[in-house]
Amino acid sequence: MAPGRFITLEGGEGTGKSTLAAGLEEALGRRDVKVERTREPGGTPGAEEIRKLLVEGTADRWQPISEALLLYAARHDHVERHIKPALAAGRWVISDRFFDSTTAYQGAAGGVDAQTLATLRQLVLGDFAPDLTLILDLDPEAGLTRAGSRGTGEARFESKGLAFHQRLRQGFLDITKAEPERCVVIDAGQPPETVLADALAAIETRLGGRNER
Repeated sequence: MAPGRFITLEGGEGTGKSTLAAGLEEALGRRDVKVERTREPGGTPGAEEIRKLLVEGTADRWQPISEALLLYAARHDHVERHIKPALAAGRWVISDRFFDSTTAYQGAAGGVDAQTLATLRQLVLGDFAPDLTLILDLDPEAGLTRAGSRGTGEARFESKGLAFHQRLRQGFLDITKAEPERCVVIDAGQPPETVLADALAAIETRLGGRNER
Protein backbone atom coordinates (compact mmCIF):
# COMPACT_ATOMS: atom_id res chain seq x y z
CA MET A 1 0.00 0.00 0.00
CA ALA A 2 1.31 3.41 -0.95
CA PRO A 3 1.62 5.82 1.99
CA GLY A 4 -0.71 8.78 2.13
CA ARG A 5 0.08 12.44 1.62
CA PHE A 6 0.44 15.07 4.31
CA ILE A 7 -0.94 18.53 3.48
CA THR A 8 -0.81 21.45 5.91
CA LEU A 9 -2.79 24.67 5.83
CA GLU A 10 -1.11 27.76 7.26
CA GLY A 11 -1.81 31.46 7.68
CA GLY A 12 -2.78 34.10 10.18
CA GLU A 13 -6.03 34.52 12.06
CA GLY A 14 -9.24 34.52 10.03
CA THR A 15 -7.69 33.31 6.79
CA GLY A 16 -10.21 30.50 6.30
CA LYS A 17 -8.11 27.43 6.99
CA SER A 18 -10.93 25.47 8.62
CA THR A 19 -13.28 26.23 5.72
CA LEU A 20 -10.65 25.15 3.22
CA ALA A 21 -9.86 21.97 5.15
CA ALA A 22 -13.52 20.94 5.04
CA GLY A 23 -13.75 21.76 1.35
CA LEU A 24 -10.63 19.75 0.54
CA GLU A 25 -11.85 16.76 2.51
CA GLU A 26 -15.07 16.70 0.51
CA ALA A 27 -13.45 17.36 -2.87
CA LEU A 28 -10.68 14.80 -2.44
CA GLY A 29 -13.20 12.29 -1.14
CA ARG A 30 -15.05 12.57 -4.43
CA ARG A 31 -11.78 11.52 -6.10
CA ASP A 32 -11.69 8.37 -3.95
CA VAL A 33 -8.93 9.74 -1.73
CA LYS A 34 -9.32 8.74 1.92
CA VAL A 35 -8.80 11.89 3.97
CA GLU A 36 -8.35 12.57 7.67
CA ARG A 37 -8.75 16.17 8.82
CA THR A 38 -6.96 17.34 11.95
CA ARG A 39 -5.63 20.51 13.60
CA GLU A 40 -2.86 21.99 15.72
CA PRO A 41 -2.44 22.46 18.48
CA GLY A 42 -4.55 19.36 18.99
CA GLY A 43 -5.37 16.25 17.03
CA THR A 44 -5.04 13.79 19.92
CA PRO A 45 -6.59 13.84 23.41
CA GLY A 46 -3.34 14.89 25.05
CA ALA A 47 -2.58 17.55 22.46
CA GLU A 48 -6.11 18.96 22.80
CA GLU A 49 -5.46 19.46 26.52
CA ILE A 50 -2.32 21.42 25.68
CA ARG A 51 -4.35 23.44 23.16
CA LYS A 52 -6.51 24.79 25.96
CA LEU A 53 -3.42 26.12 27.72
CA LEU A 54 -2.28 27.91 24.57
CA VAL A 55 -5.39 29.45 23.04
CA GLU A 56 -7.24 30.56 26.17
CA GLY A 57 -6.35 33.28 28.66
CA THR A 58 -4.63 36.63 28.34
CA ALA A 59 -2.14 37.52 25.61
CA ASP A 60 0.75 37.52 28.08
CA ARG A 61 -0.12 34.19 29.70
CA TRP A 62 2.99 32.56 28.19
CA GLN A 63 6.32 33.77 26.85
CA PRO A 64 6.89 32.82 23.18
CA ILE A 65 9.57 30.23 24.04
CA SER A 66 7.17 28.60 26.51
CA GLU A 67 4.52 28.51 23.77
CA ALA A 68 6.99 26.83 21.41
CA LEU A 69 7.84 24.15 23.97
CA LEU A 70 4.17 23.43 24.62
CA LEU A 71 3.42 23.34 20.90
CA TYR A 72 6.18 20.85 20.17
CA ALA A 73 5.06 18.65 23.05
CA ALA A 74 1.58 18.57 21.54
CA ARG A 75 3.00 18.13 18.04
CA HIS A 76 5.07 15.09 18.98
CA ASP A 77 2.00 13.34 20.35
CA HIS A 78 -0.04 14.37 17.31
CA VAL A 79 2.50 13.09 14.81
CA GLU A 80 3.27 9.80 16.54
CA ARG A 81 -0.25 8.85 17.57
CA HIS A 82 -2.30 10.24 14.68
CA ILE A 83 -0.52 11.57 11.60
CA LYS A 84 2.09 8.87 10.98
CA PRO A 85 -0.34 5.95 11.51
CA ALA A 86 -2.85 7.52 9.12
CA LEU A 87 -0.20 8.07 6.44
CA ALA A 88 1.08 4.52 6.86
CA ALA A 89 -2.47 3.26 6.29
CA GLY A 90 -2.61 5.10 2.96
CA ARG A 91 -4.80 7.99 4.07
CA TRP A 92 -4.16 11.62 3.22
CA VAL A 93 -3.92 13.92 6.24
CA ILE A 94 -4.95 17.58 6.09
CA SER A 95 -3.83 19.54 9.14
CA ASP A 96 -5.00 23.03 10.05
CA ARG A 97 -1.54 24.30 11.11
CA PHE A 98 1.77 22.51 11.71
CA PHE A 99 5.37 23.54 12.40
CA ASP A 100 5.29 26.59 10.10
CA SER A 101 2.86 28.21 12.52
CA THR A 102 5.42 27.90 15.30
CA THR A 103 8.09 29.39 13.04
CA ALA A 104 5.82 32.32 12.22
CA TYR A 105 3.95 32.91 15.50
CA GLN A 106 6.65 32.27 18.06
CA GLY A 107 9.58 33.10 15.77
CA ALA A 108 8.86 35.87 13.28
CA ALA A 109 6.13 37.52 15.34
CA GLY A 110 7.15 36.44 18.86
CA GLY A 111 10.90 36.92 18.60
CA VAL A 112 12.20 33.42 19.40
CA ASP A 113 15.53 32.86 17.65
CA ALA A 114 15.15 30.94 14.37
CA GLN A 115 17.99 28.54 15.21
CA THR A 116 16.37 27.68 18.53
CA LEU A 117 13.15 26.76 16.76
CA ALA A 118 15.02 24.82 14.08
CA THR A 119 16.83 22.82 16.77
CA LEU A 120 13.57 22.10 18.56
CA ARG A 121 11.93 20.99 15.32
CA GLN A 122 14.82 18.64 14.50
CA LEU A 123 14.81 17.19 18.01
CA VAL A 124 11.07 16.47 17.98
CA LEU A 125 10.36 15.67 14.32
CA GLY A 126 13.65 14.81 12.67
CA ASP A 127 13.14 15.00 8.90
CA PHE A 128 9.37 14.55 9.06
CA ALA A 129 7.64 17.34 7.10
CA PRO A 130 4.51 17.96 5.03
CA ASP A 131 4.41 16.95 1.37
CA LEU A 132 2.68 20.25 0.59
CA THR A 133 1.91 23.40 2.56
CA LEU A 134 -0.77 25.84 1.43
CA ILE A 135 -0.28 29.29 2.98
CA LEU A 136 -3.44 31.39 3.03
CA ASP A 137 -2.45 35.04 2.75
CA LEU A 138 -4.73 37.87 3.89
CA ASP A 139 -4.36 41.44 5.12
CA PRO A 140 -4.11 41.12 8.92
CA GLU A 141 -6.80 43.72 9.62
CA ALA A 142 -9.28 41.83 7.44
CA GLY A 143 -8.29 38.54 9.06
CA LEU A 144 -8.73 39.85 12.58
CA THR A 145 -12.16 41.22 11.66
CA ARG A 146 -13.17 37.80 10.36
CA ALA A 147 -11.74 36.04 13.39
CA GLY A 148 -13.49 38.37 15.80
CA SER A 149 -16.87 37.36 14.42
CA ARG A 150 -16.34 33.68 15.27
CA GLY A 151 -16.79 34.02 19.03
CA THR A 152 -15.07 30.72 19.87
CA GLY A 153 -13.42 31.82 23.13
CA GLU A 154 -10.01 30.93 21.68
CA ALA A 155 -8.92 34.51 21.09
CA ARG A 156 -5.62 34.69 22.93
CA PHE A 157 -3.47 35.12 19.82
CA GLU A 158 -6.00 37.41 18.18
CA SER A 159 -5.54 39.81 21.11
CA LYS A 160 -1.80 40.28 20.56
CA GLY A 161 -2.24 43.43 18.44
CA LEU A 162 -1.99 44.44 14.81
CA ALA A 163 1.81 44.82 14.76
CA PHE A 164 2.18 41.20 15.90
CA HIS A 165 -0.11 40.03 13.11
CA GLN A 166 1.71 42.09 10.50
CA ARG A 167 4.99 40.42 11.51
CA LEU A 168 3.16 37.11 11.43
CA ARG A 169 2.00 37.61 7.86
CA GLN A 170 5.52 38.46 6.74
CA GLY A 171 6.83 35.41 8.58
CA PHE A 172 4.60 33.11 6.55
CA LEU A 173 5.60 34.81 3.29
CA ASP A 174 9.26 34.42 4.22
CA ILE A 175 8.72 30.69 4.80
CA THR A 176 7.31 30.40 1.29
CA LYS A 177 10.33 32.19 -0.19
CA ALA A 178 12.68 29.87 1.71
CA GLU A 179 10.88 26.65 0.72
CA PRO A 180 9.09 27.21 -2.61
CA GLU A 181 9.22 23.50 -3.45
CA ARG A 182 6.96 22.73 -0.46
CA CYS A 183 4.88 25.89 -0.04
CA VAL A 184 2.24 27.57 -2.19
CA VAL A 185 0.67 30.94 -1.33
CA ILE A 186 -3.07 31.33 -1.95
CA ASP A 187 -4.94 34.63 -1.84
CA ALA A 188 -7.36 34.16 1.06
CA GLY A 189 -9.27 37.34 0.20
CA GLN A 190 -11.02 35.53 -2.65
CA PRO A 191 -14.41 33.80 -2.29
CA PRO A 192 -14.14 30.41 -0.54
CA GLU A 193 -14.95 28.50 -3.72
CA THR A 194 -12.07 30.23 -5.53
CA VAL A 195 -9.69 29.51 -2.66
CA LEU A 196 -10.72 25.85 -2.82
CA ALA A 197 -10.20 25.74 -6.59
CA ASP A 198 -6.74 27.26 -6.23
CA ALA A 199 -5.87 24.76 -3.49
CA LEU A 200 -7.03 21.80 -5.58
CA ALA A 201 -5.01 23.09 -8.54
CA ALA A 202 -1.91 23.28 -6.34
CA ILE A 203 -2.49 19.74 -5.06
CA GLU A 204 -2.95 18.41 -8.59
CA THR A 205 0.20 20.17 -9.79
CA ARG A 206 2.43 19.26 -6.87
CA LEU A 207 1.07 15.90 -5.74
CA GLY A 208 -1.37 14.53 -8.30
CA GLY A 209 -4.89 13.56 -7.34
CA ARG A 210 -4.30 10.05 -5.97
CA ASN A 211 -2.13 8.15 -3.52
CA GLU A 212 0.76 7.89 -5.98
CA ARG A 213 4.32 8.98 -5.27
